[in-house]
Amino acid sequence: MQKKLTLIAMCTAAFAISSGAIAANYEVKMLDRGSDSEMMVFEPSYLHVEPGDTVIFTPVDPAHNAESIPNIAPEGGETFHGAMSKPVSVTFTKPGVYGVKCMPHYPLGMVALIKVGDGPAPNLAAAEKVRLIGKATARMQALFDKAK
Repeated sequence: MQKKLTLIAMCTAAFAISSGAIAANYEVKMLDRGSDSEMMVFEPSYLHVEPGDTVIFTPVDPAHNAESIPNIAPEGGETFHGAMSKPVSVTFTKPGVYGVKCMPHYPLGMVALIKVGDGPAPNLAAAEKVRLIGKATARMQALFDKAK
């Protein structure tokens, strides 16, 4: 009986690994000051994940939130609006790029970019045309360059 249970467990694990059914979790910290001394940042500010992976935005410092930037998500992609000083968890399923901002610190450049899937992001060209404000413009352009 023990051998049979061990065999079943091994087959189940092998199937899960071979089918890509294991999704990953990532943490993005919301900080007043990043490890590079930049003010008002998500760390990391760029992530490349696979469909089905989950990103947890964690407010390490108070008075931050994470929310979608309008028009920087693939059609039908996940959008979200986290509460102030509360973590928010998002599972991304559609390939493309997703813009993220901290609403109170958005003009100061507190933005992040999540690229979901391999290959060219289907909405990257349209995302680069979205008008942003303040320091968010330059910071997001640097993140778009990473997604290419």
